[in-house]
Amino acid sequence: MSAGGYHVHGPHDHELEHAGAHDHSDHRAEEASSASGRKSMTSQIAVCTAVIATVGAIFAYMGGLTQANAGLYKNNAGMKKTEASNQWNYFQSKSTKQSLAEFARDTSPEDRKPGWQAKVSRYEQEKGEILLVAQKLEAEANDWDQKSDAQMHQHHRWAQATTALQVSIALAAMALLTRKKWLERGMLGVAGIGLAVGGLAALHI
Repeated sequence: MSAGGYHVHGPHDHELEHAGAHDHSDHRAEEASSASGRKSMTSQIAVCTAVIATVGAIFAYMGGLTQANAGLYKNNAGMKKTEASNQWNYFQSKSTKQSLAEFARDTSPEDRKPGWQAKVSRYEQEKGEILLVAQKLEAEANDWDQKSDAQMHQHHRWAQATTALQVSIALAAMALLTRKKWLERGMLGVAGIGLAVGGLAALHI
């Protein structure tokens, strides 16, 4: 009310002012809480992204390393196969010579048979030695092939894990832009899958 030019506040006016001040204080508290929550979410996603990127870089390196090893092992297998093929050709050559020596022994006069028989025996012995070398080289070639296949399988695991982490980083960027919690949860879920596949790669599974 007013009296002599002065405004006199009644109990109702004081209550309204108090309520307005209280509402304003609550609004500021909510804004501060919301800002704090956004800052906390941003910090959490930023830390997770940094960790995921670091692990992803390690996975990518391991993927490249295993792919290089697979190529190297496959090359070693190829060289061993070539050496084994040469030995088998050598073995075939000795077999041909042995067959000719046996024919000459069987058709020669008696006094010359012992000489041809000695050659037959020598060729037989040489064939046995060549056979062992060829079989050893083939076994080594198979071993290198198996190692190459194992490395290639491991490379695929590392590549799958790296891809999952890259998708996780993309989801993190979307979560930062949109402030959507489900995107943040999606980021963590895909990252977990990537880490699990990376674990399988490390265990050669």
